Amino acid sequence: MNLESLWVLCVLLFVDGATIAATSTVLLLHYGRFHEPWRIAVFGGAASALGSAVQLWMLRWALSSEHRWMKRFTPSREKVEAALKKFPSASFVALTIARATPLPDAPLKIVAAVIRYPIYLYGLATLLGTIPYFWVLALIGHKFEIPTWMLIGAFALVVVGVIVDRLFRRGRAKPA
Repeated sequence: MNLESLWVLCVLLFVDGATIAATSTVLLLHYGRFHEPWRIAVFGGAASALGSAVQLWMLRWALSSEHRWMKRFTPSREKVEAALKKFPSASFVALTIARATPLPDAPLKIVAAVIRYPIYLYGLATLLGTIPYFWVLALIGHKFEIPTWMLIGAFALVVVGVIVDRLFRRGRAKPA
């Protein structure tokens, strides 16, 4: 099995899209050295969009579920209502633009799940936004060949930053 294969990247991007969607930047910068950016954008974008559609399906199921064990994994009603206030419409254009930027699209994904936005349209919007974004990142990886240790270190710093932010918010949220 060739770990530098485009198919391996596509599987990784599918899994990333269907789960936490946090490793795609590192993957694209790394695999950019092995493949043409357009191939990564098209095939990797399709895999990621398919994974995102699966994630939306799972999120819709979780939000509509009455299973007690799922309550731990689903966003609180307050978070859903806040997302609905901030993003009252999960339109096709908004979803496409959100995927074409490095900004998190989780609030729009929650809105799309709550309003039961069609999964096929969500997947298409995600694909159309992902292709140019993935192309740019793959091109950067292709032109600059960033060392793997540096990519892993940058990813680790982001993870540590997220953890620190969560702990800081949790500490501030506790009543005195």
